[in-house]
Amino acid sequence: MSGRGRAVTSNSVIVAGVLALGVLAGCSGFDPRSPGAMEQYTAAEIFERGEYDLERGREDDAAFYFGEIERLYPYSEWAKRGLIMQAFAYHRDGDYDNARSSAQRFLDFYPADEDAAYAQYLLALSYYDQIDEIGRDQGLTFQALQALRVVIERYPESEYARSAILKFDLAFDHLAAKEMEVGRYYLKRDHFSAAINRFRVVVEDFQTTSHTPEALHRLVESYLSLGLTDEAQTAAAILGHNYRATEWYEDSYALLTGQGLEPESIGDNWLSAIYRQMIRGEWL
Repeated sequence: MSGRGRAVTSNSVIVAGVLALGVLAGCSGFDPRSPGAMEQYTAAEIFERGEYDLERGREDDAAFYFGEIERLYPYSEWAKRGLIMQAFAYHRDGDYDNARSSAQRFLDFYPADEDAAYAQYLLALSYYDQIDEIGRDQGLTFQALQALRVVIERYPESEYARSAILKFDLAFDHLAAKEMEVGRYYLKRDHFSAAINRFRVVVEDFQTTSHTPEALHRLVESYLSLGLTDEAQTAAAILGHNYRATEWYEDSYALLTGQGLEPESIGDNWLSAIYRQMIRGEWL
C-alpha cells in the first residue's frame, strides 16, 4: 500500500486504535509526550492513533505518534510505515523542514522500498510548495527542480512521475519569470546592458518557457536603444520565425520598421548563432 493510501483507514480500524490506546484521547491527566508515556503501547496501536489524529486534521499530533513508532520500535515494519506517514503528516501541516527530514530519512533507510518514490516526491513537494512570489530569492525553486528531477529520472514509471514533470515545468517557468522581472527593472532604468544579460538568460537557458517571446522583444528594445541594430534585427527574426502571431512580434516589427529596418539575421553575434541553430539547423 502506498504512503498516501495509509492516510485513510476504515472506521473499525480507527475505533480499534482509539480503544487500544484507551484514555489517550479522553483522559485529561494523560500526556502522551511525557517520558515513558507511550512505551506500554504496541506499534500498531500507536500507528492507528496517528492515523486517527491525521484524519481529524491534527497533523502535528499525528506526526508525533508516527515518530514514536520509529523511536520505540526501530527497524520494524511499523517503523518504516510510520516514517513515511510522519513525512506526509508534516507536509500536510506545512512543516516543510521536518517533512524533508522525515522523507530523506526514509530514503536513507529504505532506498529500495516501494514507497521510496513517494518519499522522494514528498521531499520535492516540500520545496515546491514553498516557492514564493517571483520577487523573492529563488533558491528554493532550484532545490525543488533538483528534487523533482530525481523523481522523474529515478522513478519514471511511478505514479508520481507525471505530476513531477508538470511541477518541474511550472518551477522552470517560475525561474524564467524571475529573470524577466529583473530584466524589466533594468530596462525601465535604461540599464540596457544589464537588462540584455537577463533577457539573454531566458532565451538561452529557458527557451521552452512562456517567457521567451517577450524576452526576444525586450532584446529588440534594448539593442535598438544601444544602437546595435544587427542584434535587434536578429532577435526580431527569431521572434518572427517562432512567435509570429504574438503581440511581441507585432511590437518588435513596428519598432524596427519605424527605423527603416527589417527582421533578419545579420552579423556574427550570439543571436545569429541561435538563429542558425534554431532555424537553419546549422549546429556550429
